[in-house]
Amino acid sequence: MNYLKLATTDMEISEIALGCWPMAGITSPGATEENSIATIQTCFELGVNHLDTAYCYGHSGESDRLIGKALGARRDETVIATKCGIHWDEQGNMVKDGRPATLRRESEESLRRMGTDRVELLYLHAPDNNVPVAESAGELKRLLDEGKTRSVGVSNANLAQLEQFAANCPVAAYQPAYNILQRQIEADTLPWCRERGITVMVYWVLLKGLLAGKIARDHVFAETDSRRKYPMFRGEEWQKNHDLLDRLRQIAGEAGRPVVELVINWTLRQPGIGVTLCGAKRPEQIRETAAASEWQLTDEQLARIDRALADRGEPQGALPV
Repeated sequence: MNYLKLATTDMEISEIALGCWPMAGITSPGATEENSIATIQTCFELGVNHLDTAYCYGHSGESDRLIGKALGARRDETVIATKCGIHWDEQGNMVKDGRPATLRRESEESLRRMGTDRVELLYLHAPDNNVPVAESAGELKRLLDEGKTRSVGVSNANLAQLEQFAANCPVAAYQPAYNILQRQIEADTLPWCRERGITVMVYWVLLKGLLAGKIARDHVFAETDSRRKYPMFRGEEWQKNHDLLDRLRQIAGEAGRPVVELVINWTLRQPGIGVTLCGAKRPEQIRETAAASEWQLTDEQLARIDRALADRGEPQGALPV
């Protein structure tokens, strides 16, 4: 496992992080407490020391509670990131709330759920259009000053929001969606973070499972599967994506690696990308993704991937963030 400094802090984090959203079981059926705890504990043997959770990962904080149960006496061996500013309402809808009082309440409740007195990284989960970014940033700065987090980050923000936040609170990390098919951040927020030494940690690296290469071309998504409504998962875009996967699979096969490792490895080779967040709810899933840190694509392989992407063309209908 490879490690890097979290921005200008003294904390070292693994370049593969465990994304704990699947453990909540909301959009990922089959999650169990036993498997989730085993997955977190497997991270120790793999060298994955960074766990990523959020207040809303579970209707009742399931992800936070699982982390608390799994870590026990090994809490200080991990770098925990959590997020505040999104919760579930009584109707089961996600609600953004960036008011200072809400951010404090959610952050402190997450600490209680995990049985810890601080986290290493606290994100604003997403800016709230009804609350000035400066107000949300100010509250996270107060939580930082109080020692309830060792650093602060921002997720799902555009460049203007990042700039406003950074003017009111030091930013150590930025967490956007990014993958081999969705590269919008390369135009603005990624270079902005690079210039300032902010660590960029990306999610949706495998694009909701598509880029893991395990969903067959003729797969029919269930009516309840939210992916079926996105252009990337149907019609011509779906066929183009599978044509691309066929070429990536060939390159990966020649390297003796599965395509899931190639996709993560490619992501980590992109300038400015520090960490990939890889969701898992079973030990074998984090083992598979962590293996991507064991090797590096060659320049020749990277060039072939670039040609395959050029032939695939610009994706249409990007997924919402």
